[in-house]
Amino acid sequence: MSIYGMDNLVSDKGEETGQFEGKFLLAMPTLEASIFDRSIIYMCAHSHDGAMGFQVNKPCDMTIKELISKTDIGQETKSISKSSAVTSDLVRYGGPVDEHRGFVLHSGDYHCDTTIPICEHVYLTSNIEILRSIMHGEGPSRLAVSLGYAGWGPGQLEQEVADNAWLTLDADIDVVFDPRHEGKYERMLVAMGITPAHFIAQAGSA
Repeated sequence: MSIYGMDNLVSDKGEETGQFEGKFLLAMPTLEASIFDRSIIYMCAHSHDGAMGFQVNKPCDMTIKELISKTDIGQETKSISKSSAVTSDLVRYGGPVDEHRGFVLHSGDYHCDTTIPICEHVYLTSNIEILRSIMHGEGPSRLAVSLGYAGWGPGQLEQEVADNAWLTLDADIDVVFDPRHEGKYERMLVAMGITPAHFIAQAGSA
């Protein structure tokens, strides 16, 4: 994995999209010794310049409410709106690039000047103002808040897929926003008709 500028990639969306954009990458067992062991990555951008996406099944030990409380916005009020139930969801570890920067994947019922459409049902916003909206119960109805993202340089993801490091499949939006992270990877395998124990055991004997 390389540190590649997310802003450059997403700003080029629409110019030239790649085959992995809007897909899931499912970590193959050959990655079990890496930080991407049993990862599900939702791909947001892919072009000749590189690729980027977010792990959607690796939670941090912090709720969205706790994250907001650590920001300047969180100091503006003593309590976060109870109407925003999503604030009890855990923040996710999106990937090793810009680990201290926050990103929000969300439904289309929220939009600001910096919001970027990923597909019909998923948008990306990294402006801190979305946290203020969430705090006041005016944010998107579905969201996934991540710290950091996964990034690849030009041609790097293509080579990793060719080396069987990743299994690619159509993304399931419900999985992107599902806050139940425990066993999410295994549930994805079962949905594909793969027995998780057999899948992992095969790699261990390879």
